[in-house]
Amino acid sequence: MPVSIVMYEDNDQLRESVGSMLKLNDAFHLIGAFENVLTIEDQLKLLQPNLVLMDIDMPHMTGIEAVRKVRHFNIEIPIIMLTVFDDNQHVFDAICAGASGYLLKKHISSKLFDAIEEVLNGGAPMSPSVAQMVISSMRQKAVRVNPYSLSDRESDVLTSLSRGNSYKLISAEMGVSINTVRTHIKSIYEKLQVHSQTEAVSKAINEKLV
Repeated sequence: MPVSIVMYEDNDQLRESVGSMLKLNDAFHLIGAFENVLTIEDQLKLLQPNLVLMDIDMPHMTGIEAVRKVRHFNIEIPIIMLTVFDDNQHVFDAICAGASGYLLKKHISSKLFDAIEEVLNGGAPMSPSVAQMVISSMRQKAVRVNPYSLSDRESDVLTSLSRGNSYKLISAEMGVSINTVRTHIKSIYEKLQVHSQTEAVSKAINEKLV
């Protein structure tokens, strides 16, 4: 069975060109090509494609907005963004919105089939600089989630404390001595800038650290 593809691209010439390319390859079947994404939910639910090719810059609703919309009802379908821009914020935003990868329009003739195969095999075609932007964003998010730089052990201890467990029970749970538990708790107090278990637990809950 050929891979069924739906394409969204407002440039008529490019839409027709990609359609002609796909017709030359028996492994792929373009089952829909549209100039805008205004009815994308109805179209995808009706056509049930295996993959979507999505222009980033379209009138009325952008490709990025469309990706977000698709991810509300389908988190699995691969979506490859098509763009004339390389390594810009729009590409990064599209990846963060849920796109599977992207392809520069100037490389469509030489790299489209490879990009499709890569995405279908679980890959994410993108340039190294965009990949670095994604990694940096993930690191920043991790810092926001753990702003006090608690270690994994300290986070475990704090979680256990928030459940009302005693030092002795935490010690047994973690398989460490009570003195080790006390050392972790002292470090937690210093990092959270608190002076008691009640303060630590209250801060952890209020700031969603546990």
